[in-house]
Amino acid sequence: MGIPRQSPRTSSGPEHGSYVDLTKFEVQEKHILENLSSLNLSNLTGEGVSDSRCKTKIICTLGPVSRDVPKLEEMLRAGMNIARFNFSHGTHEYHQETLDALRHACTNTGIRCGVLLDTKGPEIRTGMLAGGGPVLLEKDSEITLTTDYEVKGDAKLVAVSYASLAKDVAPGSQILCADGSITFTVISCDVDAGTVQVRCENSAKLGERKNMNLPGVNVDLPTITEKDRDDLLNWGVKNKVDFVAASFVRKGSDLDYIRSVLGSAADKIHIISKVENMEGLNNFNDIVAASDGVMVARGDLGMEIPMEQIFLAQKRMIKRCNEAGKPVIVATQMLESMTGAPRPTRAEATDVANSVLDGTDCVMLSGETAAGAYPVEAVTIMADICRESEAYVDNYAVFKNLIDHQPIPMATLESLASSAVRSAHKVGAELIVCLAKSGRTAQLLAKYRPNAQILAVCVEDPHDLKHDASSVARRLLLSRGICPIVAPLAWRASKAETDADPVAGAKHDHLSVTETRNIMQNAIDYAKKLGMVQEGDKVVGVHRIVGDSIMKIVECH
Repeated sequence: MGIPRQSPRTSSGPEHGSYVDLTKFEVQEKHILENLSSLNLSNLTGEGVSDSRCKTKIICTLGPVSRDVPKLEEMLRAGMNIARFNFSHGTHEYHQETLDALRHACTNTGIRCGVLLDTKGPEIRTGMLAGGGPVLLEKDSEITLTTDYEVKGDAKLVAVSYASLAKDVAPGSQILCADGSITFTVISCDVDAGTVQVRCENSAKLGERKNMNLPGVNVDLPTITEKDRDDLLNWGVKNKVDFVAASFVRKGSDLDYIRSVLGSAADKIHIISKVENMEGLNNFNDIVAASDGVMVARGDLGMEIPMEQIFLAQKRMIKRCNEAGKPVIVATQMLESMTGAPRPTRAEATDVANSVLDGTDCVMLSGETAAGAYPVEAVTIMADICRESEAYVDNYAVFKNLIDHQPIPMATLESLASSAVRSAHKVGAELIVCLAKSGRTAQLLAKYRPNAQILAVCVEDPHDLKHDASSVARRLLLSRGICPIVAPLAWRASKAETDADPVAGAKHDHLSVTETRNIMQNAIDYAKKLGMVQEGDKVVGVHRIVGDSIMKIVECH
């Protein structure tokens, strides 16, 4: 028995604004175990899913333990799809060395990997301390927070980097510090002096430059700091990164500003919005519409909303991204215990599985691969959990649910993609081959979650010198179920032509019906060699390169 189709939303709320309503939650799904027949349940004791491919993509943060070529080669073979460079730490020179090693590893293995630059963003931090080391803050002690960031603090005085602190908080407000390990309650505010008197609610040690969160406050901070601008322009654009993860995105217009900073490079860099506070949740619809993807950043988000509602925010954010066809990443502490242990906890394994069942496109590893003792094992186990979870997703039920949430009439390309996925379900196709220039058609196919794997064949435009098919292929690594490749020039010629003349493809300097037909057939032959299809399997072909929107069903032979 499949998961029951979710009923359409009946909210009479505004078109824009908060999608994640944390005050209400209508349960729309039965437990996932109801999707398991007695046959599937018996398989739980077996060897698991035999297919070695994993549709869900894995993002790995690179760091001290994962920046040499041999280790990166192991991680690529284990299932790393995108490498994250965390610019909260490290210099441009340090990250350049890591990137050079990654590209060397990709060349050695022949495995494609995307590059993601994660900005530090506009953070609020505590200042330096007079003694240099941590100070003990006693429970119920009164402490002064000052916005004079040059002050060196102690157990009674702490500097804060946010100039508007005294203006934005009020008596009774809570302030969280050092990843939530310290809670302050505001007693009084002196706007003129720039100070806030607080009471410490628990005893804890405070070190220098610790992060600070103001739950429920719309902070007055820039979208992009000067450091972010330098990182983007002098490292990201220079190195042709594929993705930028923008920290603390609060509204849709933030994305317009980030693109203006990137300038002409914005066309080839996808921007992923990290939604990490209540203001971002309140403007979530607008953020999704303006973004190329969204990251559910559960670390800071967990400081901004009640802990017991994080699961709800995650589910609704994933659901909204799925409906909009925007890739979504679930991040933070997914296999955290593997920083020091060779196996994750049962709760962590369940967390990863539930993220896949919820509909995430990507899962992300942070400290596990950046500084942990078992980076390769973390990637391997993550891939194993994702692959097993995917086996219990009712993709056709997901498809029908998504169709019910789409506006009518559909755009031509959306109609083509959804029809192709429906046809693939109906004929039991093992593969969908999509010829891609921008990658948009492939992303729409992935939106509708086919059972079949999607082979996105990225084709160079011979008349567009700025087009980069390899860049398009790397950006498609963010979407669930897509296997991107770049079509060799030889694929433009038929097999008979190539057999007679090995460089026949070079003579096809344009894309017509003949060339697209040849590329499609060569792609199917390539998929057959990879074991993605075998003789007798149905294959759905989709493309819109020459101008006409075409879908066809062929049999592999």
